[in-house]
Amino acid sequence: MQGIETWEKVKRPIAEKAELVSYTKEHPQWLHFGGGNLFRAFHAEIAQELVDKEEMRSGVIVCETFDEQVIEKAYHPYDNNILEVIMHEDGELEKKMLNAVAESFFCHPLEEQSYRRVQEIFENPSLQMVTVTITEKGYALTDSQGKLSPIAIKDIEAGPDKAVHTMSILANLLLHRFKKGAYPLALISTDNFSRNGQRFKESVVQIVKGWEEKGDVEAAFLDYLMDTEKVTFPWSMIDRITPNPSQTVLDKLTAQGIEGLSLIHTDKGTNIAPFANTEQTHYLVIEDSFPNGRPALEVAGVIFTTREIVDKTDAMKVTTCLNPLHTAMSIFGCLFEYQSIAEEMKDEDIVSLIKGVGYKEGLPVVEDPEIIHPKTFIDEVITKRLPNPMIPDRPQRIAADTSQKVAIRFGETIKKYMESGKSEQLVYIPLSIAGWLRYLLGLNDQGEAMKLSPDPLLDELQEQLSEVTLGFEGDLASILRPILANQSIFGVDLYEARLGEKIEHYFKQMIQKEGAVRAVLHETVQ
Repeated sequence: MQGIETWEKVKRPIAEKAELVSYTKEHPQWLHFGGGNLFRAFHAEIAQELVDKEEMRSGVIVCETFDEQVIEKAYHPYDNNILEVIMHEDGELEKKMLNAVAESFFCHPLEEQSYRRVQEIFENPSLQMVTVTITEKGYALTDSQGKLSPIAIKDIEAGPDKAVHTMSILANLLLHRFKKGAYPLALISTDNFSRNGQRFKESVVQIVKGWEEKGDVEAAFLDYLMDTEKVTFPWSMIDRITPNPSQTVLDKLTAQGIEGLSLIHTDKGTNIAPFANTEQTHYLVIEDSFPNGRPALEVAGVIFTTREIVDKTDAMKVTTCLNPLHTAMSIFGCLFEYQSIAEEMKDEDIVSLIKGVGYKEGLPVVEDPEIIHPKTFIDEVITKRLPNPMIPDRPQRIAADTSQKVAIRFGETIKKYMESGKSEQLVYIPLSIAGWLRYLLGLNDQGEAMKLSPDPLLDELQEQLSEVTLGFEGDLASILRPILANQSIFGVDLYEARLGEKIEHYFKQMIQKEGAVRAVLHETVQ
């Protein structure tokens, strides 16, 4: 990013880059896995504020395990600097130059030099915490039937030094830290799903247990991971809508004299840029469990509390006030070929749907975490955040990996209704699930082929639905039952929840003809 000195209205960093990089190399404190847009628009901003306020002398180190071109094209050419663009509702683009990223690596066994450098960082006793944003599927080691995935099996067989799954790479790096001195460390999943710390720990431990059974690691290493005075996996709740970099934002930056920027589309499908566009609203709540100390993140607005409060706060957002709404509207947004979340918010049927999911079905069973009030939160989501025309978010992005999300976003609320014996009263959530099955047919509401978003179970689910076409009059129950009864997808057997037949009914109506999805949605929510 050349010519920054001529850029107008860009908040510049206070920290001297060279000094920051030099200190970080000797005294690493914070390492982050997942160099995508959420990190660039949120974590990097937190790090910048701490560095500029002299609350942290060390910068943050970024590791990417999936897409090497993220590092090659979005970090290294720009000296690891990031232009953060906060998109206000009134059209203002608030711009901040972030220079707190000190180093960045593609962390993979095939990149020997980079991999060894990251191992050295893990071996350094000064390292206090590792944060992670790799999306929910990045922790998955099993398929929809609960069996170990091929990559997990291969990693266990290959042993620590050749393993390539992110969970396995982290397990290997922790092994290096253990061998060097069993130094304490906190590893924090800041990905957008409930009880993320628990799942993070379970995934790492599962790999390590496989290695232990083969004799690749000693039992003492597993003891180290299980000792909370040594290693912790704090739970967190994170919230900041961070869509892919937008051409519209790029055009506005260029018009303001900020030149030399472009959108980057990697060979592996990552959309990134030298800038990261995001919304103004943000929350990060973390369980305060850091055995080796931590930076003063609260200075940058991070909320520290107990695991119980984190869990309640996360459940409020992920199962009630934001994520279920996002998933429901993205499903129908794709079917109706919307290209913008903000445009969807002009659709009365879709707004009625998400109000039903949130206010009518979610709020009655959500626990108030007290640090953030659920009703206030959902009001802000529906009246300010989702309708913000400056946020270039798309339903197609939100619809990615839905199979990995529905157990939390819908399943947890269904469980609460099951406990009270009232699950059959649910309408908006089963309607959304039926909409997702209709989406999986790969046809929009007009019966035209549409491109589906990536999902680890996409091929498997489409195969199960392969007989179904518009106007299908065969035995739907026998086709849908294996899917709707799958607890690994929904968190519950939807027939035991007394919702299976209702979803079958909605789905049958939705496949009758072109335009049927709109007709069912309108009739049900209005």
